[in-house]
Amino acid sequence: MAIALPAFAVDTAIPMHRMARIKDVASIEGIRDNQLVGYGIVVGLNGTGDSQQTTFPAQTLAATLLRMGVSVPATSIRVQNLAAVFVEATLPPFAQPGTKIDITVSSAGDARSLEGGLLLMTPLYGADGKIYAQAQGPLVVGGYSVSMNGNVKQVNQPNTARVPFGGMVERGVPLNIEGQTHFSFLLNDADFRSAEAMAQAINHQLGRDAAHALDSRRVDLAVKPGEDIPELLAEVESIEVPVFPRAKVVVNERTGTVVIGGTVVLQPVSILHGGLEVNVVSDFEVSQPSPFSSTGTTQVVQQTRINARDKPVNRIELKQGATVDDLVRSLQTIGATARDVISILQAMKAAGALEAEIEVL
Repeated sequence: MAIALPAFAVDTAIPMHRMARIKDVASIEGIRDNQLVGYGIVVGLNGTGDSQQTTFPAQTLAATLLRMGVSVPATSIRVQNLAAVFVEATLPPFAQPGTKIDITVSSAGDARSLEGGLLLMTPLYGADGKIYAQAQGPLVVGGYSVSMNGNVKQVNQPNTARVPFGGMVERGVPLNIEGQTHFSFLLNDADFRSAEAMAQAINHQLGRDAAHALDSRRVDLAVKPGEDIPELLAEVESIEVPVFPRAKVVVNERTGTVVIGGTVVLQPVSILHGGLEVNVVSDFEVSQPSPFSSTGTTQVVQQTRINARDKPVNRIELKQGATVDDLVRSLQTIGATARDVISILQAMKAAGALEAEIEVL
């Protein structure tokens, strides 16, 4: 079985911290997006819609026609130019009625393609079951699927499409920052040192004791009476602060990707890596009776051979002061596969030679 060689992304420098804007590493508590979802139908497809075995698109069409004054039994509908879809959108903070948003449409049945389709008016619901937006418009598909005489040609995924600015907000989420006396900034990655550094940078920029770290993720910001809140938040978000990222190694065995952060520290270690290769081969031979023999029949006999071979042991030695780049070069030199790299990194972690958190995707 062939295994793709791992792809490495390495930062050879080992900085103690990096500078970043607060708006890039933290968010303001309460100022957030909201997810919306709806169910509707797409019409105008060129025979690539849901089949008759999928019953709910026909039921949806019958219900839609009934609202328009046309009574048609769902059992009598025989069309393949429509598809039942789920519609997803993100409601941004401070969105007001009339704000246009992008929507994503995905087939819910067995439609072959949504190319050329038109989404009919679809209400989008929030987690509380209320309607917050309406969606409608022609679909933009980033792929296609063509079939002829059993041959199929497909590019990307034609069952998912987008409608740029296809949703219109009907109800905004109440969010009033006027009169607030405190705001909380939430770090994307919890770290006590980063939180304390953020509070100190904010106090230095504002020239007063306005911020203090509550824990490893939250930094509280006090607002002076009568202060312009949007101006204050804009100034705070633009402040550059030192960020101390965690040392982390991320591995994905499915894609053969290994990402090793530049803050990873290596200790002196010697690595011996080898393996046992076992091959089981089955051959089928035909056994026939002797010529002019009156007894015996022709038989197919299976012959099985087992070959076992020890692979030579590969040795890697990392001395004091070795960097992540040295480890990567050594692993590539011995031809380590994705599974080999994962096993080696986990063994190094267990031996205390890898000072980092290993995350397996």
